[in-house]
Amino acid sequence: MRKIILLSVTFFTIASCFSQKKDFVITDYGAISDGVTNNVTAIQHAIDDANKNGGGRVVVPRGRFLTGVIHLKSNVELFVHEEAVLLASTDRADYGPSQNASAWIVANNAKNISIAGKGTIDGQCDLLIQDIYKKLKAGDLYDKEWKQYNDWHQRRPSENNRPRMIDFRNCEGVTIRNIHLQNGTSWIQDYRNCTNLIMDSVHVFSNTFLNNDGIDIVDCKNAKITNCIINAADDGICLKSEDRNRRCENIYVANCKVRSSASAVKLGTASRGGFKNIVIKNIEVYNTFRSAIAIESVDGGVLEDVAVEHIHAVNTGNAIFIRLGHRNKDSVISQLRNVFINDVSVEVPKNKPDKGYPMDGPELRVPSKKEDTTVQYPNDAAPWDHFSVDTSSALIPHNIFPSSVTGIPGHPVENVVLQNITIIYDGGGDKSLADFPLDSFKKIPEAATDYPEFSMFGELPAWGLYVRHVNGIALKNIKLVNKKKDYRAALLVDDTQKADLRNLSVVGATSLPVLFFNDVKPLALDNIKIPGDRDKTIKINTPPTNK
Repeated sequence: MRKIILLSVTFFTIASCFSQKKDFVITDYGAISDGVTNNVTAIQHAIDDANKNGGGRVVVPRGRFLTGVIHLKSNVELFVHEEAVLLASTDRADYGPSQNASAWIVANNAKNISIAGKGTIDGQCDLLIQDIYKKLKAGDLYDKEWKQYNDWHQRRPSENNRPRMIDFRNCEGVTIRNIHLQNGTSWIQDYRNCTNLIMDSVHVFSNTFLNNDGIDIVDCKNAKITNCIINAADDGICLKSEDRNRRCENIYVANCKVRSSASAVKLGTASRGGFKNIVIKNIEVYNTFRSAIAIESVDGGVLEDVAVEHIHAVNTGNAIFIRLGHRNKDSVISQLRNVFINDVSVEVPKNKPDKGYPMDGPELRVPSKKEDTTVQYPNDAAPWDHFSVDTSSALIPHNIFPSSVTGIPGHPVENVVLQNITIIYDGGGDKSLADFPLDSFKKIPEAATDYPEFSMFGELPAWGLYVRHVNGIALKNIKLVNKKKDYRAALLVDDTQKADLRNLSVVGATSLPVLFFNDVKPLALDNIKIPGDRDKTIKINTPPTNK
């Protein structure tokens, strides 16, 4: 894993020189700073002139400038003055036809482009969503997903009808620096098939609607994301792979602060091609609904050589989620290997960690009308999605879910190292909520085709860490703490080859056994710190070999 870290800090040599080039000020092209006039023609004219003249800065000066879709071109920087606000049009018609909404700030096949300036870029979600609903109700806009909902109040327009804020595709040499992005209707930033991407000191604040991912890096190569602050209604910093023939490669993420009503830092869910040489370090996480770190390969891709270090999370629903699944419809099976996670501390509360945020994460619900054919469930619907199409669904009471590392039968996660990790749980596992005793561990569903999420298996008979279908896992200097009494084991490891546990400490365990191993071989245990008789606190099952 040391090789990954060395590779990942040496390939970024891009430098911005836009400040040395000519400025193209949008007011010189007729832009009006009243926050109402659509200045798309003036701004696009300035961008086109800068491009034709060999490059330069298109300057948004002091004031509030509204615009529709603009296309950034090679050798052009969009420079937003620190006292300027660039506002998105609130007329859905400005973004194209039904179910084919253009993003707001677009670039395709461009080279050496940038957004900078310490100013604010505002997607004006509330007003734009109002216009989308108005047009849907009037029949001026069509949306298949919106039409399928039974309850009018739960209808929501699909992502295809909600413009993303920034969408750069197939670009080389991209710099995003010192900018403030807010109030998007969908993904805030989508960088797809780009190479040599630098993102530094970018602030995202968007709790305004669904799918408000802070940063999405999709099948990019050589990307460096540093010093960013993200507060988002969906995943904070998310690496994805949508193309079976591409992957995210040589990605460095460091010194960021993230709050999310989904996961803070995630690889996946989309994982068709894969991920290689990924370094994530020095991340502060708070008030996050799902996982601090989620590492997922579920669509046939290869995820390998990932190093995660120095993560500190408070009031976060889950610490670490590593999942190999088979969500894709073809026969290609995902691979997930060589993951190194070091120096992590996470505090997991009993209550909902993002409660009170405008678009908080959806709580687990059970569908009440699963057999009702009039309810059209999305293909990838998970339990927390059901309320949007079935308003009579009921909340699922549950205990705290543990961290997990899981593969699927015959296709294990390979070579995982978790070291120097402390996870503190509020605890309070209650049989009256769900009584899933340890001897029921074989009833845990495989859920191979399900959407990957730390709660995907339902109740688990372990409160601290759950491991299944793994070939090669090392747990070194791990501390699991439970503040309140819990009827479950602290650790459950099942169907695992080459498990090495050294310097494992469990605090607050109140039920026996504390550690449970089933079909784990070889198993190495060294310096295990658990109060009580070892014969009672540790249970090892070795199923007979089939002949």
